[in-house]
Amino acid sequence: MKPTLFGYGLTTRAIAAKLGGGCTFFDDNCKKPYTDDLNNHILPSALFNPDKSDLEVITPSLKPGHPLLKKAKHALSEYDYFTEEMPFSIWISGTNGKTTTTQMLTHLLEKRGALSGGNIGTPLADLDTDAPIWVLESSSYTLHHTHTASPDIYLLLPITPDHLDWHGTEEAYEADKLKPLLTMKEGELALVPKGLNLPKTDAYVVEYDSDAFLCDYFTLDASKLNYKGAFLQDALLALAITKVLFDETNYALLNDFKRDAHRQEELKDSQGRLWVNDSKATNLDATLQAVKGYADKHIHLILGGDDKGVDLNPLFAVMQPLQLTLYTIGANNQRLLDLAENYNIEAVESQTIEKAIEHIDKALDGDSVALLSPAAASFDQFTSYKHRGESFMELVKKL
Repeated sequence: MKPTLFGYGLTTRAIAAKLGGGCTFFDDNCKKPYTDDLNNHILPSALFNPDKSDLEVITPSLKPGHPLLKKAKHALSEYDYFTEEMPFSIWISGTNGKTTTTQMLTHLLEKRGALSGGNIGTPLADLDTDAPIWVLESSSYTLHHTHTASPDIYLLLPITPDHLDWHGTEEAYEADKLKPLLTMKEGELALVPKGLNLPKTDAYVVEYDSDAFLCDYFTLDASKLNYKGAFLQDALLALAITKVLFDETNYALLNDFKRDAHRQEELKDSQGRLWVNDSKATNLDATLQAVKGYADKHIHLILGGDDKGVDLNPLFAVMQPLQLTLYTIGANNQRLLDLAENYNIEAVESQTIEKAIEHIDKALDGDSVALLSPAAASFDQFTSYKHRGESFMELVKKL
């Protein structure tokens, strides 16, 4: 039986392809019915008739309360749909760092046949069900829609309020991040940040609050890792999982891991000065971690863009005691200048990355660092965070 598919997205299209096509989609962006090259039928959402559907699989981004969900009688997430075929699985979630941690852990477990998928970009339908381990980056959207599938190990990175336009409240966001604990069984490990409102669970829960705790609890040595800040914690968490599974801590292999572009990507200019491209820092917590990671230097921080109205005071409170000069860009330029004045932080109005780099070039020396970590989306001035990061790197290379 082929399921009805809600949303014509990457996840649902992969399911249809695995089934050989001929599936029926309902999609909000479809105004007039059409057929694609796999003979899938794509229809406007309003045409969905629940009496003619025995099973529906949801694209993860479908918001709670969507009319399709209200009508559906047998809705499943991608995870629920593949629960019977899913091998030993490690789910990784959190506000920031889940892609990097998923990649790190997969890198460590690659020799054991591990594959990564989920929110990292590979739908479950494209993963080999004969692989011994799936490492799944799990978004809060997917977790919200998942009711029966369950991880063998759940790793939750630190969370801060995010996607509140989707989840509604901070409490709902946290509850969705903790939802896997509801279905986990006795003896299965859940590694989660300390201080969250944990639900009743049969899982063996380890709550961590620092790198020092992780090192002590799992007998790890942070000094053997070439990482700092949030990346160090990501690395320690990945090693904690390999220690639990195979009593293995391969520091050298993890140090060989190559991070994605635009995540604290370091570059030296022609004068040997350090510039850091952290354009993927599109929210508050990511920038907080980046700033903390370079707190031993004078930081020339490029900040700004479309911040979606989030409260930036926690970031400015962290920056206040540091040696830091702020260079404001983007749509929230004036808001940043006002906050800098309130916190008595030196700020240079730049408005664009070009101007910010021009200003920093006059002040940067070998003992300081230039950091692009905007704490905001890029769409006010760029097509994507990648475009923003690439523009930054190209300008620095021309200095």
